[in-house]
Amino acid sequence: MPARPNKTQVTTASVADFIAKVPDEQKRSDAAMIVALMEKATKQPGRMWGQAIIGFGEVHYVYASGREGDWFLMGLSPRKAALSLYALGGYAAHTELLAGLGKHTLGVGCLYIKQLADVKLPVLKQLIQAAAKAAKTQAMTVK
Repeated sequence: MPARPNKTQVTTASVADFIAKVPDEQKRSDAAMIVALMEKATKQPGRMWGQAIIGFGEVHYVYASGREGDWFLMGLSPRKAALSLYALGGYAAHTELLAGLGKHTLGVGCLYIKQLADVKLPVLKQLIQAAAKAAKTQAMTVK
């Protein structure tokens, strides 16, 4: 039985149009700032993945089970509750940076921030850089 493709696929939708439609002005501004940080860290332009995730870079993965697909190295979704920052491999390994970041929560592969004003921007920049570097290293081992 062939594997089902991921529900979330890269699209041709405009990242700028998506950000412009974020209803909350502060979240819209914060999202634009994070997009710039992720583009710099990955050296890749943002592309829409599905309707609500901006992804940077791309990796093709193959698990030992045989399941395979395509995914982004880093991503952002400005959700109503929080800005969701995704990274292949997650952010949890960067404990020293997370300790100095400010108000945030962690998921399995996500970092959640309500607004940029809650965190120290220089630390967030370092964290995004570190997570991008780790994601690229992990991507090389996923194939």
